[in-house]
Amino acid sequence: MSATWASVIIVGAVTIGLKAIGSLALQDRQLPPRLNGMIELLAPVMLSALVVTNTFAGDHKLVLDPRAAGLGAAAISILLRAPLLVTVTVAAVTAALIRAL
Repeated sequence: MSATWASVIIVGAVTIGLKAIGSLALQDRQLPPRLNGMIELLAPVMLSALVVTNTFAGDHKLVLDPRAAGLGAAAISILLRAPLLVTVTVAAVTAALIRAL
């Protein structure tokens, strides 16, 4: 087993353990509304950070390439309230067209 897969398994096991401990510790009690709101925002923030990092980062410097154009097209599509499949298609087509130029 490679070190990567070992890391994935360890992180997965720790995640399951933390969820189990949290459920056992809280039992029937509810989290405070402020903390619950923060937890609800955690996933979108982490996803946004991942997207921005993968789009603009490269060799410790800012990179502007077709991925950035695709992300911009996707952002416009989202602002226009397009369905998810349309948004993904617009981003992919935009990036592909920019690469083809």
